[in-house]
Amino acid sequence: MLTIRMQRGGRTHKPIYTIVSTDSRNARDGRFIERLGQYNPHLAENNLIDIKADRIKDLLANGATISDSVKSLLKRNKIAL
Repeated sequence: MLTIRMQRGGRTHKPIYTIVSTDSRNARDGRFIERLGQYNPHLAENNLIDIKADRIKDLLANGATISDSVKSLLKRNKIAL
């Protein structure tokens, strides 16, 4: 099943998360299908970077599931699903 979730990157105590679409059976930081944007928790404003909102909507329309953390990030930044 296709899932939209975050993949951790960065370094110790300074994470940067990449929002990816992946198979739900893959590991969190493992193989992915497509990069959909980035989330940097250290930025005060505009902490979502290069979000492909239209692509996320297309994937959701085709049956993909979205993780709770990604869903709350998109709502907080007023990106309609």
